[in-house]
Amino acid sequence: MVIRPGFHGGMTEVSALPTARVSSFVVTPAVVAHRGASGYRPEHTLGAYRLAVAMGADDIELDVVPTRDGVLVARHDNELGRTTDVADHPEFAGRRTTRVIDGESVTGWFVEDFLVEELRSLTARERHPRTRWQSAAHDGRHGLATLDEILAMVAVESERRGRAIGVLIELKHATYFDAAGLPLDAPLLDALRRHDLDHPRSRVSVLSFEATILRRLAGRTRVPLVQLLGKGRGRPADLVAAGDARTYADLASPAGLATIQEYADGVGVHRDRVLKPGRGGTLTPTSLVSDAHREWLTVHVWTLRAENRHLSKPFRVGGDPSAHGDLAGEARLLLDLGVDGLITDHPDVVVGARGARAQASGSSSQATTYATMKVPKPKAAPSTVTSRTSVTSMPR
Repeated sequence: MVIRPGFHGGMTEVSALPTARVSSFVVTPAVVAHRGASGYRPEHTLGAYRLAVAMGADDIELDVVPTRDGVLVARHDNELGRTTDVADHPEFAGRRTTRVIDGESVTGWFVEDFLVEELRSLTARERHPRTRWQSAAHDGRHGLATLDEILAMVAVESERRGRAIGVLIELKHATYFDAAGLPLDAPLLDALRRHDLDHPRSRVSVLSFEATILRRLAGRTRVPLVQLLGKGRGRPADLVAAGDARTYADLASPAGLATIQEYADGVGVHRDRVLKPGRGGTLTPTSLVSDAHREWLTVHVWTLRAENRHLSKPFRVGGDPSAHGDLAGEARLLLDLGVDGLITDHPDVVVGARGARAQASGSSSQATTYATMKVPKPKAAPSTVTSRTSVTSMPR
């Protein structure tokens, strides 16, 4: 099957759709709010997370980095200048510096140079103010949130809404922070245990692009672990540091997935690893979902965004790259390809797409899922390697 772009009356057409749907591992694939409802509010703020829950997201996704005093805070980048008002604080002007982060030179203000109490004086700003000007209208209204504060908020929202809300925690720049004397695993485990969440039914999953920290955690936590895989032939920072030549493409191969299932319960992959773009904007489904499921790994896809510039070409509408295209169509196609979760900046659109798809097929759209299940693996695993032991058979 090849999907080709085309337009008809301003609406995106897809010239070929799957003739048969691939089965997901889960009862209802999860809709995960990427950094909260980050298409509508400044990312990684309590306001963005609460809005995502109100929009019906099953899970929220957050990235964590440590402060100088070892407190995990929710930030995609450890550099603060792009998404906070730190540059407006003259008392912090002397902390502007240049660091090499995962091989890239970055200049700005860094979380690891601040105490958590100092970060409380900052407010969040929209990352893409020209494109997401409605979100930028909320600049300065929200402070930075710690992992503890977010877990507490999730508990309150779950109780108030009568449904368990999942949390996907991504550990950022783990090798870099190891070298800085600020390892991420110890404060993470402390937080999970403080909130009584270090168990397989807690609706918490831990994600990283770096296998090293996931392998360290595999024998120390009972929550599901997810290996993130970037697009192209990029390399994880821990493998680069170790002189290991493997790329994300190698890790996404059947042999790579067989290795991942030794320590992880799922993979989180860039959309292009499930829908391969080709000449003229064509899309060709890959075998990744079936390859991962064969190794008893769940598959989440990131990151679905409504703006044309972020959509696959067949789902763009009109010529304005900042205008919204057919995100719902892209979401439905990925669901038809059997993915277990969709990570998105616009959870309301993807929740709606999932519901419409379920209604059309006569199934329930009510999510009854865990954030990433620990798939009960058979005694004889499909691959020849030893799989990570599952501690629960509860379906998502």
